[in-house]
Parts: sequence; structure tokens; C-alpha cells
Amino acid sequence: MRTRRKLLLALALALVAAGLVVPAVRPAYAASLTEVTSFGDNPGRMRMHVYVPDNRPARPATVVAMHGCGGSGPGFYSGSEFASLADRYGFIVIYPSATQQAGFGNCFDVWSDAAKRRGGGSDPVSIVSMVRHVQQQYAADPDRVYATGSSSGGMMTNHMLALYPDLFKAGAAFMGVPYNCFANAADFPPTSSQCTGGTMNRTPQQWGDAVRQAHPGHSGPRPRVQLWHGTNDTLVPYSLLTETIEQWTNVFGLSQTPTSTDTPQANWNRRRYADTSGTVQVEAYSIQGAGHSLPSGGMAASAIQFFGLTDPTTPPPSTPPPTTPPPTTPPPASGGCGVAVAINAWNTGLTENITVTNTGTTAVNGWSLVFTLPAGQTITSGWNASYSPNSGLVTARNVAYNAGIPANGSVTIGFQATHSGNTAKPSAVTLNGASCTVA
Repeated sequence: MRTRRKLLLALALALVAAGLVVPAVRPAYAASLTEVTSFGDNPGRMRMHVYVPDNRPARPATVVAMHGCGGSGPGFYSGSEFASLADRYGFIVIYPSATQQAGFGNCFDVWSDAAKRRGGGSDPVSIVSMVRHVQQQYAADPDRVYATGSSSGGMMTNHMLALYPDLFKAGAAFMGVPYNCFANAADFPPTSSQCTGGTMNRTPQQWGDAVRQAHPGHSGPRPRVQLWHGTNDTLVPYSLLTETIEQWTNVFGLSQTPTSTDTPQANWNRRRYADTSGTVQVEAYSIQGAGHSLPSGGMAASAIQFFGLTDPTTPPPSTPPPTTPPPTTPPPASGGCGVAVAINAWNTGLTENITVTNTGTTAVNGWSLVFTLPAGQTITSGWNASYSPNSGLVTARNVAYNAGIPANGSVTIGFQATHSGNTAKPSAVTLNGASCTVA
């Protein structure tokens, strides 16, 4: 028997040497979104998904991409362009899912005392654990870590850059607010917030001091900052872009007067703030006419370029990603949609959060939610969707960052409205033409 085993082993080695048999190696990572259930300290009780492209350098960069309130990591993966850019440029994307409830569904904690302290707990510590996990698991480069996000995720982007300037190289915040803008949890909902109420106005020095106090022992370089805001944003007022510019230019010791201005694309007005060496430390985009609906097409690519991840030394994939957009999926079958409605009403006004769940077996890519608003209700502002008209038979359409709803996944949208006494829920709700059950 030993002689036979030796002969078989010798034969196998000969075949390998001849190139007729390939020795077993660790398989390549599949380019798909994967949930990580154990990634270290997780005081924020967050969920973690990661996208690892097939083609990447030995020490890839890491981008943390964070959703808006009511969203999720998988939803932001489906509704944004970061994964396709990862395929092209070879970086890893972390998609955290928040679980904190602050009136708009799942939101990233940027208001609690714990979240405002470096190492204090809550969501920031959980996000740091995710980054460390990726560095250990995939040999990701600790010197190339970046943060980005939309709305609540944009707020957390500024938050993480302030708390962990030694971890992040740069960040791109879409529709965010300055670090330490919210006093506490009660200050977070826009209907009662001093931060997002439209009157927030602190001096550049006050904003800068808040960042410096977040990590007073830090004496090294600061992460570069890119900011985006729509001029017609009423949920997170456009005026907060100025406050955030003041914060970061003060941190860098720069003037609030930009060193250059231009229009890279139609309706994109860009202001750049460079230091004495010519390095742009802060740049801000005002998107003319845009509401609370960023990022939209091409903006993620501009963020990745700002990070420096489009450098030609980054190995491209062997096959370029397709340039044509993916086809939209058919609407879910009848009964494939569930809707949960939460209403907070007062004298003549109300806020309403609508959680839409795709109970079908296939993902939805691009959606329209149609519903009948009760008589006397008129929408005055909304979030996570565009609404038209503002009364009667209303159509809510996805924005760029939440176009995808995976099977058994959900997205939360909402609006503020006036009413004349009728605070009932919407009726006759359909998703892409299919009837939804309303709870």
C-alpha cells in the first residue's frame, strides 16, 4: 500500500510539473456584496457589508460608504456608483448599516456624547472596527482609508474625519452638516433641530475649535475634505454648506475666500481652498437646483478622483466594467410589496415616514411609489425621494442613492405636510404598479 501511495504521489507531482494539473490555491474573492457578522468591537450594534473587487492591488485602499437615514448598507451599494468604481480602480468598499432610531429610521449617531468622543463608543467605534477588520482580512493599506456618505452618512463622514484624523486620508460628504452640529438626540429630527432648522450660524473659529477638541492630541496631517450640497435642499439646508466650509478651512488655517472657482459640469459650481503649496485641502460643490438627492450621476467618480484613487498606478481590472446602465428589473408581482407608515402629527402639521419593503424574490432597480394622500394634507418638504404633486395622487420616485431595493430589503422615505384635521395614512399604495399592503 505504501508503495502504491508513493507511486500515486510521484505521478501527481509529475503532472503538476508538466502543467497538466493545477495545484489547489485559495480561490479568488467573489465580486459580490458580503455581510460580515463578526468584525470586532461594535457598540453601535451596526451591520457590516463589504465589497471586494476581483482585481485589486496587494494593498488596496478602503472606502467607507454610508447611507442616509432610513437606508441600509446593501441599499447604498445598489443605489450608488461606488461598487462599479471599485471594480475599475481596485479599492474595497465597506457599507455600514446604522441601527440607531432618531425619527427617520436607521440613522448614524452623530448626536450622543459617546459618539462625539474619540473611542467613546456608539457608531464611530463600530466603523473603526470595520476598517481594522478589512485591513486584517484583506491586507488593506492603512494609509489609504477614505470616508463618504449621503445625508446622515455625509454627517458621519465629517464626524469620522474630526474624531479619527489619523485613520482617514480624505472624505467626501454629501448633504452633511459640520462636526458637532447636533446638541443631542432631541436636536436631530429636522422639525425640532437647531442644527438643521436653517438658522445655525457659528464663527469659523468656533467650528474649528470643535474639531480640534475632538482629538486634542493630534498634531499630524488632517484628512482632505470634499463637500457637496444642493442649492434647493430644504431638509438639510443649503446654508449648512457654508458652515461646514468655515469649519474645515479654519481647521486647515485657510481663508474662507476660495483660491479658485469653476464649473466642472453644468450646474456644478466648485470652490477650492488650497494651501501655500497648492494642495487643495477643501473643495465644495454647490449643485444648482438640486434638492436632498445627492449623490447623483458622476459625483461618486469625482469623490474617488479627489481621494486620488484614479491614479494610473492603480491596477485596472482585466475586463473594463460595462458602460451601459444595468436594465431595470420588472415590478414585483402583486403582493410583493409591504408598506409601514409612522405618523407624528401636531396642530396643523405632521411628519410621515414610509418604510417600503420588497417582499418579492428579485431586487428592484428604480422605483416609483404611488399613493393617495388624504384630503386636506399637502406635502411641504420630503426626504429620500422626490414627490409630485404635493397633494392628491402623489408619486414618490427614488433618488440616486436608494434606487435599489434588494429582495426582502427595504427603504424608508418621508415627508413633512400640513393638514386640516385629517392625519390618516395614505391609501391605494403601489410600487412600480403593484399593490402594496399597508400597515
